[in-house]
Amino acid sequence: MKEIKKVCVVGSGSMGRQIALNAAVSGFEVKVKTSKPEENRVWCEDFLTKGVAKGKYDEQYKSAALSCLQFVTTVEESVKDADLVIETILEDESAKRGILAQINGFAPEDAIICTNSSYMASSMFIDVIDSPYRLANLNYFNPAMLMTLVEIVRGPHTGDDTVEALKQFVTGIGKMYLLVNKEIEGFVVNRLLRAIQNEAFYLLENGVASFQDIDLGAEKGLNYPMGPFRLNDLTGLDITYFNRKAKYKKTGNPADAPPKELSERYEKGYFGKKAGRGWYDYSK
Repeated sequence: MKEIKKVCVVGSGSMGRQIALNAAVSGFEVKVKTSKPEENRVWCEDFLTKGVAKGKYDEQYKSAALSCLQFVTTVEESVKDADLVIETILEDESAKRGILAQINGFAPEDAIICTNSSYMASSMFIDVIDSPYRLANLNYFNPAMLMTLVEIVRGPHTGDDTVEALKQFVTGIGKMYLLVNKEIEGFVVNRLLRAIQNEAFYLLENGVASFQDIDLGAEKGLNYPMGPFRLNDLTGLDITYFNRKAKYKKTGNPADAPPKELSERYEKGYFGKKAGRGWYDYSK
């Protein structure tokens, strides 16, 4: 079984940089492929500084974590000595195929390659990976620094050693793993979420209740930590929009298409908390 010591994260959006920082604070050597190295370094420093101020970390812990992080601008440099590569770019099949092909070309022959996609199964990309037995989904949840669960998704091509190495890695970063033994669109957590989200959109689109009151029902009636619309703001309306658009393209079922109010917000750039506005306004 491969021992994972060096981790590469390709992509430095809100998920990618948190995945990278989570591995770094756990003592792994981490390289991040990013077009904005200084911006992401500052973000990681600020995150840890706030943690020190809150008493979660001390200065020695912060320094040790930052010393484990390296930000580079090319795929080749980022993956060339990695034991594990985690791709975290946008949910677009063509873009993912392109970046995974690059990773395959530059990474060591025995490196485990994972996509963080929450809907696209790794089997979609086996034709661009020389050794598919080392390919899997490693699906984090937002915010990755705080959420304790990671889905390990075993494709029919994924080797047992790859799964075992990923189990050890997830445990090593202080998280729990949920092993998905059979590829299915949306895996486990997002299928549960989508069932709730579909009903929430139905209630909203049919004028049964406002999105605020639907959230209130989930939070105070079902004791959820946050309702489906508040959670959507956290995970990103753009991601939900893209996933629903892709599913509608695949099935042709109008029920799978992005709902009207979601589409309207997406077109206005209301992507959620990261954009300052989604279902709720965070600009104030």
